[in-house]
Amino acid sequence: MTPAPAPAPVPLGGPRFQTEPAELYREMRRDHGSVVPVVLDGDVPAWLVLGYRELHQVTGDPQLFSRDSDLWSQWDRIPDDWPLLPMIGRKQPSILYTVGERHRERAAMISDALEAVDPFELRSQAEKFADELIDAICPKGETDLIGDYAALLPVRVLATLYGFADEQGPGLVTALNDMINGREGALAGQQHLAASMARLIADRKEAPADDVVSRMLANTAGFDDMEIVQDLMVMMAAGHQPTADWIGNSLRLMLTDERFAASLFGGRHSVAEAMNEVLWEDTPTQNVAGRWASRNTQLGGRRIRAGDLLLLGLQGANSDPQVRTDSSALTGGNNAHFSFGHGEHRCPFPAQEVAEVIARTGIEVVLDRLPDIDLAVPAESLTRRPSPWLRGLNELPVRFTPVPVL
Repeated sequence: MTPAPAPAPVPLGGPRFQTEPAELYREMRRDHGSVVPVVLDGDVPAWLVLGYRELHQVTGDPQLFSRDSDLWSQWDRIPDDWPLLPMIGRKQPSILYTVGERHRERAAMISDALEAVDPFELRSQAEKFADELIDAICPKGETDLIGDYAALLPVRVLATLYGFADEQGPGLVTALNDMINGREGALAGQQHLAASMARLIADRKEAPADDVVSRMLANTAGFDDMEIVQDLMVMMAAGHQPTADWIGNSLRLMLTDERFAASLFGGRHSVAEAMNEVLWEDTPTQNVAGRWASRNTQLGGRRIRAGDLLLLGLQGANSDPQVRTDSSALTGGNNAHFSFGHGEHRCPFPAQEVAEVIARTGIEVVLDRLPDIDLAVPAESLTRRPSPWLRGLNELPVRFTPVPVL
């Protein structure tokens, strides 16, 4: 009897990542198991790791599953204008692609620079910018909470922490979104961001200040300007868009799920619970590139060859039925999700705290300032950006009773 042919590799893209990713991940797991063969733009092969245990293994073994992208066996197939180069780079001197002791030194530099941020000052800055954004919309009685609010707030706070002038924020938002979405504007967005970071570093060398960039420049581990530019780009990209989507996805949940109705009418006990549920069920960072196998190995029943690219399926692992046996929503402080990664390349703890303060403050200011807010369209009509990497809403239209500016 002739065996059935193996299912074809799954294209990592397309509308289903927008419309029904949970069902898509279930189908992938059913047809392929916990490690799924996928193809990227240009039919470039890779593996998507969806199993919770397998992802724990990959992220916990940096020698076997390295962050060194020079190991990739597909570089001879990658054109110079490949739109995923900002996401999967070669010879980029950033913390993302550094391994061993040098990576630990860079992680310490970033953590120290962020840890020195005063949490009270951070919340104050987040409230200030959130109130300014709400002031612009509160007399109207309706708005799009993504385009007019969530997509603007994190980068404004981060730009201030890093040392940017406030008016540079909108250009940084556009460049970041273009770069992260991996489409035709990706390379131009990356170039704008790099040039902005280089100018900021030159300014802070001339006039140090009490900001993140000045503290990074004062580090004594001997990092050059290009390394700091690259790390700032990583910090800005990782700190802005996922936090904006965390705000948007949490507000969507609170506006569409009756469990959180009390929070919309003056309560605050459910905000943290909604935010944590989003990290499990609707995490902003769905998939991450990546790791490269340093030698032939086995993973999830798959034969992985040296030089293969493995993509980290964070959302798929969060919903793995092997660890989510009852398939219920996990809230109430269970933080065993992969939304901030795992292992030595996970999001540094001080960066997680900064993102959480910005997101929670942004949500609470909306609920404080617009107490009778309600969704202005049917929940099922809400759409997501066309990206397999980050999951966020295109729009979140709401209506409310107009209120005066502060």
